[in-house]
Amino acid sequence: MFTENSKEPYSSEATPNRRGRGRPRGRTPQGVAARLSLYNTAIALIAERGYEATTLRDVADRAGVSVGLLYRYFPSKRAVILALYDELSAKYASRAAEMKIGKWRDRLMFALTTSLQVLSPHRSTLAALVPVLIGDANEGLFTPATAFSRQRVHKVFHDAVVGATDAPRPEVAAALGRLLYLVHLAIILWWLLDKSPRQWATTSLMSLVRRALPACALTLRQVVPTSTLRRCRAAQIEPWNLVWCV
Repeated sequence: MFTENSKEPYSSEATPNRRGRGRPRGRTPQGVAARLSLYNTAIALIAERGYEATTLRDVADRAGVSVGLLYRYFPSKRAVILALYDELSAKYASRAAEMKIGKWRDRLMFALTTSLQVLSPHRSTLAALVPVLIGDANEGLFTPATAFSRQRVHKVFHDAVVGATDAPRPEVAAALGRLLYLVHLAIILWWLLDKSPRQWATTSLMSLVRRALPACALTLRQVVPTSTLRRCRAAQIEPWNLVWCV
């Protein structure tokens, strides 16, 4: 529904003859298929039972494999969640690449709508993960391990502003992009907690955002001081204070 990793990405070419004991050999078609099957089983169980109530043994039993084989692909539930973050952020970045040239408010609505579309098939799983996403210091959305996913998603909102036909000055655009990314997270959380029929409350919220954006763009140009947005950019988390006025 995202700090850069300091570790270099794994390269099979750098260590062609080394692998951990018990690990599958390379990315064989059989290995890829087995991993995907186990991943889908784990995601389905988490959606059904919740994160805390799901164990890796449950996943192995449902998939009809040994726990040892499951550990080769997913040594912990955390590994499953990181795989989910990776999958969804990569899919979102790919879909967002279709963003058209235009005003930043139109590009923002495209980014928001696309995010909901990408996340929709996994809504039940993500809803079950809400306590983990926002409350777990080790496995939540804002841990260092999920930085790669946050970067992908944040870049979409940054580019939505910077690449717009009415983009503000670079320093303002960067702060606005971060602010819009945070607004997006708030909307996603609202959507995950929305229990109204067919999530009509979220649809209403999106309509409200769409109607408010033209006036907000004018307010940004006339009222919000550049110095304020610069401070937001420097502090990174302070833009929450402006979520409801920009």
